[in-house]
Amino acid sequence: MDRYSRQQLFAPIGEKGQQHIREKHVLIIGAGALGAANAETLVRAGVGKITIVDRDYVEWSNLQRQQLYTEEDAIKRLPKAMAAATHLRAINSDVVIEPIVADADARLLEYLVAHDRPHVIIDSTDNFDVRMIINDVSQKYAVPWIYGACVGSYGLSYVIIPNETPCLRCFLEDVPLGAATCDTVGIISPVVHMVVAHQTAEALKILVGDKRINRKLVSFDVWHGQYRMIDVHKLKKDACSSCGEKRIYPALQYENETKFAVLCGRETVQIRPAQRGEREWTTLISFLQQQGIRIEQNEYLLAFTIHPYRFVVFSDGRVFIHGTNDIQEAKRLYYQYLG
Repeated sequence: MDRYSRQQLFAPIGEKGQQHIREKHVLIIGAGALGAANAETLVRAGVGKITIVDRDYVEWSNLQRQQLYTEEDAIKRLPKAMAAATHLRAINSDVVIEPIVADADARLLEYLVAHDRPHVIIDSTDNFDVRMIINDVSQKYAVPWIYGACVGSYGLSYVIIPNETPCLRCFLEDVPLGAATCDTVGIISPVVHMVVAHQTAEALKILVGDKRINRKLVSFDVWHGQYRMIDVHKLKKDACSSCGEKRIYPALQYENETKFAVLCGRETVQIRPAQRGEREWTTLISFLQQQGIRIEQNEYLLAFTIHPYRFVVFSDGRVFIHGTNDIQEAKRLYYQYLG
């Protein structure tokens, strides 16, 4: 019996829909918890090609919720994109898997979307800088994308259709400078699969051409049993710089990128967020206090040490990470602890 027989028995897909799925290309940004589960689900569904972009490698703390990876991957510290590709090919050898070990910056994502023309982009990243780049690339090249996020037991999902729905910038005036992350408040595996269920269901609708796409923002807390669907269509703004009448796609412009620079002779990397402004420190301070980490703070900055690195967070959003000259390592630490 055909491996997709049960999927084809589902009337909204059928044999015709399955053929559409085989002919489509999905771009997944991030190969962590959401990315691994999204990729596996779509590979098992028979998507023709999947491109996975991720800059990180497999660590032991990933194994609790990142379902594609094994202890051997963590021991070898394999790049997540490469480890994912190996496991995905073993699951379905008919699917073309293209792993890319790199930062998902504006230049790379614009190149991939402009040249490879994916049919849908799935957000499986963990920071808003990249999400805003995805958002602007999506609008510029008219490719739908599916936002997904989870932390603790709380999750969100939202489908963004260029020229139809509000884009991410419409209801996020600025990129948040402070936010909870899995490293500050933790995460449980069930919420990952809940977000992925919403993302992949909507992705399959897009791939088969089903018009019944959910255009509401879905939010839920699996621990507290809360579930909401929020109508956001009125938030679409004609003046939006990403999807409005006079678009400039700000996240694709160099001056609006988060910038990383090595400070000469100091074994320090400075991070300057794209959006300036006071950082919200409450969640970070709470996390550090729970871990027994000593905090030094005045009206200008907050400093703490997570051995062997010392973090200095300035009130204007800038961050120094002392103890490394490696920009890639500094990026990893920045997004791990500061969101």
